[in-house]
Amino acid sequence: MRMWYYASGGQSAGPVSEDDLRALISSGRVGPTDYIWTEGMANWVAVGQIFPPSGQPALPLNLPTQAMVAVPPVSGTGGQTPNGVLTAQARACLAGRWGQPIGFCLLMGLIQSAAGGFPVGLIVGGPLAVGVCIYFLTFTRGGRCDLDMLFAGFKNFGNALGAYLLVGLFVFLWCLLLIVPGIVAGLAYSQTLFLLADDRTLGPREAIRKSKQMMQGHKWRLACLQCRFFGWGLLCLLTCGIGFLWLVPYYNAAMARFYDDLKPPVQPHAQASQAVQVV
Repeated sequence: MRMWYYASGGQSAGPVSEDDLRALISSGRVGPTDYIWTEGMANWVAVGQIFPPSGQPALPLNLPTQAMVAVPPVSGTGGQTPNGVLTAQARACLAGRWGQPIGFCLLMGLIQSAAGGFPVGLIVGGPLAVGVCIYFLTFTRGGRCDLDMLFAGFKNFGNALGAYLLVGLFVFLWCLLLIVPGIVAGLAYSQTLFLLADDRTLGPREAIRKSKQMMQGHKWRLACLQCRFFGWGLLCLLTCGIGFLWLVPYYNAAMARFYDDLKPPVQPHAQASQAVQVV
C-alpha cells in the first residue's frame, strides 16, 4: 500500500494511507494547494495535481519500485535560523523517539568497528555515511525510518564512495598547506553527503560543488554549531562513553536540521507548478 506525506503551512506530517489522505482531502483538512509526497517522487507537488476536484484530470503517477528514501523537505530559510533554534528543533524531533536513533547509531558503530581501517573501512565508509544522512534527514523531516536505511547508500555505491574519497583527498591536500585551510575546506565540503542522500542523480564532483555553494557565508555558523557539542563530548567521556548513546543521535539530527535550513525558501506558486519526476 502506498503511503503519503502531506504538508500544510510549511509543516509535514505522515505517513498516512491513500484512503486516509483522501479522507483528509474530503474533510478539507488538506486543501488542493497543500503539498503531498510519496516514495518515487523527486519533490513535493500540490494536492490538486494528484487528487484534483471532481471532473478534472489527475496528473499521471508512474513511479518506480526503487524510490528515494529521504523525504524531501518542504522548504528552508537560506540559513537564517539561529543555531540555538536548530538544536532545539533536533531535540524536539528526538523527544520520545530516542530508542530507534540510539539503536541505529549503535549498529553504525558496530559495523564501522568490524570493518576496521584501510581498506575495508575506507571502502564502506562513504556508503555508510550517506545512509546515516538519509536516516537522519528522513527522521527530522517526520518520515518513517528503518534501521536498514544505514545500507541505503550502497544503492548509490559509486557516487557515495567517490564523493567520500574526493572530500577526504581535498581536505588532506588543504591541510598540507596549513591546518586552518584544511578546516575551512572541511566545512565547505560538509554538505556533500547530505546532497547525495537527497539526490541520487548527483555525481561526486557536482555534489562537492553544490556543497561549496551552499556553505558560502555559513562556514562560521556551522563551526559554532559543531563547537556546541564539544563540551557535551567531554561530559560523555566522564560517563565512560555511555553518554555518546544520546549525543551521537543528537549531533546527527542537528546536522540534518542545519542542512535543511540551508535550502532556500520555496515559493508556493513555483513548487505547485513542478511535475512529478521519476528518480
